[in-house]
Amino acid sequence: MSIGSIVLLGAFDSKGAEYEFLLDAIVRQGAEVMTVNFGTLGSTDRFRVNVEAAEVARAGGGDLVLLQSQADRGAAMKTMAAGAAVIARQLYDDGKLAGIIGMGGTGGTSVITAAMRALPTGVPKVCVSTVAGGDVHAYVGTKDITLIPSVVDVAGLNRISQTIFTRAAGAIVGMVRVTPPTTVGDRPIIAASMFGNTTQCVDACRALLEAAGYEVLTFHATGVGGRTMESLIAEGFVDACLDITTTEWADELCGGVFSAGEDRLSAPGRRGIPHLIVPGCIDMVNFGPPDSVPQKCRDGGRLLYEWNPAVTLMRTNVEENRRLGEIFAAKANAATGPTAFLIPRRGVSILDGDGQPFCDRRADEAMFAALREHLRPEIPVVEVDANINDALFTQRAVDMMLTLIAASNLAATQKQGRQT
Repeated sequence: MSIGSIVLLGAFDSKGAEYEFLLDAIVRQGAEVMTVNFGTLGSTDRFRVNVEAAEVARAGGGDLVLLQSQADRGAAMKTMAAGAAVIARQLYDDGKLAGIIGMGGTGGTSVITAAMRALPTGVPKVCVSTVAGGDVHAYVGTKDITLIPSVVDVAGLNRISQTIFTRAAGAIVGMVRVTPPTTVGDRPIIAASMFGNTTQCVDACRALLEAAGYEVLTFHATGVGGRTMESLIAEGFVDACLDITTTEWADELCGGVFSAGEDRLSAPGRRGIPHLIVPGCIDMVNFGPPDSVPQKCRDGGRLLYEWNPAVTLMRTNVEENRRLGEIFAAKANAATGPTAFLIPRRGVSILDGDGQPFCDRRADEAMFAALREHLRPEIPVVEVDANINDALFTQRAVDMMLTLIAASNLAATQKQGRQT
């Protein structure tokens, strides 16, 4: 049974035998395969190649002959990665790509995953890699790429590599064959940010919003979670953002391990979608085990709390909170859609609740005051005399989110009326 085309992407010049084995394993399961070669030193005569390296290089803005003459591997890999991304996306847009698979070491993995990151979430992506199991954030980014450790190097066929390659073939074929369930009614999507310290709030918000007819996607604010949420918003996948947990900015500012980068809080404003911003967990900076906390923090009298054996939290201070208020205001001021802030006066996290270890109303107020000072006057700032996890705050968050969505829908209707 034909299941559509699986793109086999690799360096066929140096790994022709390995890719021949993988190709055969996929074909034996009834799949159609399209082969794309990014090997700059040549190709293979072991199987038919549908897209050769010269075409990949052109797609990446380069020339294969020139790349070969320059003998600069780094420059070549950069060009081929750019080209592979263009080729993969074009094949997908043309309806020719049902899934994609590749194998390699660090260089090959960088090219293969660049192509995979150019594809939408949900498209099957499998990469057999020598770097799987290590720090792979540079390869995966914010996409649903499945990395399979090669165990041995992707060099030669042996009892281990043949097993791994065969299982990888089964994985990509199985992914392509399975049809994900469709959401009944095509409900509007709200993205929400969550942390252990705000789980009670976000869970309650999700239940209320789902009852109101929305689908809620929850993202754990661990750096990659925030980046992924922003990426999906930028792609137009999300209709509104309930940003309860913005702690990743505290990590970005203070050197914590859960930073989502300087672009956090930007995508909703750029897309013009409704964005409710809460300073959830901005009282804490995340580190690993206690001995991973920077020495300057341990020696500087900073308040530390061991959340679990793998996570140590550091309380943000007045100056850091003031700076966070300025940053949040700047992000909201640049927004093109309905934006508002909701402030929990009795604590931005569990640990910031009354009498709890991180309770520091002076530090909290520094953030709120800076926010009010620098924010455009027309952007609402609503304060609730409650902790972020209290039912009163949850209900207010849902009410404000629905109000922002209604305002956005009204503006869209009015704009459409003017155009017609």
